[in-house]
Amino acid sequence: MVDANQPTVRGREIFSAVITPHRSLSQRGFLALMLAVGTVGFGAGIVFMAMGAWPVFGFFGLDIALIWFAFRANYRAARACELLRLSTEELTVRRISARGVQSDWSFNPYWVRLGADRDADGEITRLWLISHGKGIEIGYWLSPGEKADFHRALAGALAAARAGPAA
Repeated sequence: MVDANQPTVRGREIFSAVITPHRSLSQRGFLALMLAVGTVGFGAGIVFMAMGAWPVFGFFGLDIALIWFAFRANYRAARACELLRLSTEELTVRRISARGVQSDWSFNPYWVRLGADRDADGEITRLWLISHGKGIEIGYWLSPGEKADFHRALAGALAAARAGPAA
């Protein structure tokens, strides 16, 4: 069965990767954080209310609501992903935005060039694919170390695709 989100490729598949934005706080962690923030905000609001500064209670509620909305927006943005599939005949890249908009690119593995921009320390800052004057950036969400690992893996897979089927 073929996943509808996975781009299809012609030929024998050699490499496949799914790249997603990193989110360090799980849903359970988010609930625990919101519970802690809510408890502290409510408790502090009660203290200020008892001192006669009742409008402060509302501002604590507003702070809690803003934190909740910021995290929800962050989790919505995490739905974005990038799918790469390489076969002996084709390299396909599908980028899905957080809103679900898909963009697809297809490259011939014999003509595509994998490039990397590096900073002064030699760490990879950008990865890109270019062929026939057209290119795209890939792996935007990866850290410099992850970009180096991904570059190494994809370069090896491209070399295997160019070498053709094993005898």
